[in-house]
Amino acid sequence: MNTIALRICDFLKDFPPFSVLQKEDLLAIASAVEVIYLKKDELLFDVGEAVKPNFYVVRNGAVGLIREDLHLVDECDEGDIFGLRALLRQGDYKLRAKSLEESVIYSISAELLGTYITSHAEASQFLMTSFASNTLSYSTETSEAFNQSYITKSSSELQTADYSKDPITCSKATRIKEAAEIMTKKRVGSIVVTDNHLPIGIITDKDLRTKIATGRFPISATVDQIMSSPVITYHEVISVAEAQIAMLKHRITHLCITKDGTTDTELTGVLSEHDIIVLRENNASFLMKDIKRSETAQDLKGIRERATEVLERYLHQDIPIDFIGRIISAINEAITQRCIKMAISKMKISPPVDFAWLSIGSQGRQEQLLLTDQDHMLVFENTSPENYDEVKDYFLQLAEYITNYLNTVGFELCPARMMANNPKWCLSLDQWKNQFSQWITSPDQDHLMLCTIFFDYDRVYGDKCIVDELSEHIFKCIKTQHIFLTYLGRNALQNPPPLSFFRQFLVEESGEHKDQFDIKARAIMPLVDAARLLTLYHNTKAINNTVERYEMLVTLEPQNKDVYLFCIESFKDLLKFRTQQGLKHNDSGRFIDLTALSKGDKLKLKRSFKAVKAIQQLIQTRFKLAHII
Repeated sequence: MNTIALRICDFLKDFPPFSVLQKEDLLAIASAVEVIYLKKDELLFDVGEAVKPNFYVVRNGAVGLIREDLHLVDECDEGDIFGLRALLRQGDYKLRAKSLEESVIYSISAELLGTYITSHAEASQFLMTSFASNTLSYSTETSEAFNQSYITKSSSELQTADYSKDPITCSKATRIKEAAEIMTKKRVGSIVVTDNHLPIGIITDKDLRTKIATGRFPISATVDQIMSSPVITYHEVISVAEAQIAMLKHRITHLCITKDGTTDTELTGVLSEHDIIVLRENNASFLMKDIKRSETAQDLKGIRERATEVLERYLHQDIPIDFIGRIISAINEAITQRCIKMAISKMKISPPVDFAWLSIGSQGRQEQLLLTDQDHMLVFENTSPENYDEVKDYFLQLAEYITNYLNTVGFELCPARMMANNPKWCLSLDQWKNQFSQWITSPDQDHLMLCTIFFDYDRVYGDKCIVDELSEHIFKCIKTQHIFLTYLGRNALQNPPPLSFFRQFLVEESGEHKDQFDIKARAIMPLVDAARLLTLYHNTKAINNTVERYEMLVTLEPQNKDVYLFCIESFKDLLKFRTQQGLKHNDSGRFIDLTALSKGDKLKLKRSFKAVKAIQQLIQTRFKLAHII
């Protein structure tokens, strides 16, 4: 083997997915790699060009992926792969690839991808994981654009492909003319040839064009003369990413779905490229496009109802609950942004000063999966005393419009009025600073309760600098009031593990929900409160999501890794359980009738309660609160 190929092989072996390949396969790829030298600012491909049958690896230098409007979407440097999405998608390039400095690029053909990479289980899994987790950063400065990108690049490829479960079939003795008539009548682009219900071949529209219309075979011939055989089969649970890779690898447009994924079991469906396109149009990314085009709160209500259908489908497909939470929260955020824009357009004048709209509570933590009540606040730029009342009146009116729009969408008004149309929660930046300072320096029970709600805020719309300044003030204030965290720790222990001395569930003793179990207050919130407290203890900023907080704690405190991982697992289980209960009963899922649960469900819940006990014991020790519980 030549020296250049050996050097290429030596480079690729350090980067996934090449790092998991056998040496002989990697050498075969290296021998066929085309080496491309780019001067600074030289184009490799441009927007609108037909996609080349190659993908690329940066050997050295840097390549920018740039939109048509010249916005830099991503910067690829040594070892980064690019051009793979376009290769799977086909059609034209949507981004421009331009060298940001002198660069050497390795060009690898689609044929090599199919032969050596997608056929390797671990390498193929890396590619699918990369697609699902959005390895390339397609985010922009605006949260709205980020949400669109996150959903588009992640959800559609991770979820299970929805294939046709009523495949059109014929026997191998069927005449081609008859098969074409069946396809026309059924309005399908393929027909599967079966023998005793087992797939042995497939005919597509392309076969009719290239083999019949050209005169190669007479229309009176039998289908076995033109069918593609053997068929490529997959099992009934196949992700969109898997389907795309399989079609690319085998250069086909249809997959046969069977009971066990082989040709030895009964045909149960057919998945086509068209099915994948349709799936993309009926997933979360399509909802995001509809949100942007919506003109009324009623339009948004219909979209949010469809989002619930997406939620149910994702749960059925067993997609991780924290991933689902981010998707649904992103949809909620986009809906709120649209409501804010509609409200601003309804006002007679533009906002007199900069402002920010913040979600608080579960939506602020990106954990609001169900249609629960509203929780939000508004902070506006400081203004002169003589203009203050007029400015605040403007934002209260704006908040009233927004709140009413959200109510129409389906987010009920907060019974405690924790909403921005309440004068208490619509304040200038300095007033919010004073408010948080008061809560932190005088941590009575009411103030602690407010801290647990308002500390979990997330900017949905408006000036980021205002929010950053508020956050800096909060952390600075906590740093000077060490006793505050002790009080917050005591508050986090107010709900002990929800089992009685006799290992029975602690249920509501009276009221509307008598004898029901409050999964939010007794199980979920203790884990939320603990995560918030411990990240504040570490002065960790800009992380509100409970799972992400525990993941950060794993890094900060490896000695407590097992406890934090247990909390992550339990929190996900509890959140998923509550969501399933809410969908089943068309409510918030908060209060659960224990008599309706199976023994297995009860045992799973009780296991999650052990995480509550473990994290509260850690807090007791950390903040010297052993006398509290």
